Amino acid sequence: MSPYFGGSLSVWGSVLTVFMLALSCGYLIGGRLSEGQPELKTYAFFFIVAAVASLPIVFFADGIMRPIFMAIEDPRYGSLIASVFLFFMPTTILGMISPYSIRLLVEHEDHSGKIAGQLFFVSTFGSALGTLGTAFYFVLWFDVNEILSGTMMALMIVGVAIFTLDVTARRPQ
Repeated sequence: MSPYFGGSLSVWGSVLTVFMLALSCGYLIGGRLSEGQPELKTYAFFFIVAAVASLPIVFFADGIMRPIFMAIEDPRYGSLIASVFLFFMPTTILGMISPYSIRLLVEHEDHSGKIAGQLFFVSTFGSALGTLGTAFYFVLWFDVNEILSGTMMALMIVGVAIFTLDVTARRPQ
């Protein structure tokens, strides 16, 4: 956002708002998709599609932000619109992972609260570590596109690993 819209509090507010709205949509969709019999291959698909949906952030960000910057003078609204185009889809898909994870992990409803609490603990703790790691170290060692590419690669690896695990587990022995 910075080269076009700056790094002001309102720009950060726009980015965070889009992330929060996208996550809430992803939680809702992931919860709906987890009804019935959730499958590991669907779960793997979330990771792979999130990685692919993140490609515009790395490769087409200038092409997305420049026209918005030229059309919308106010950086508050320009950054909000640019954030929607760049971040909404991959973040929505990532939001689908948590409720689907809970559904895959819950074997009996008596333990659903415990499983949900553990998953949200791990998720939020990991987010905090990732935020500190990125803010304190990664941005010093790598440029933003390298960090994003690494994240996309990690999502792809996890998705392929889950898919492979599912295929291997279903193979008759």
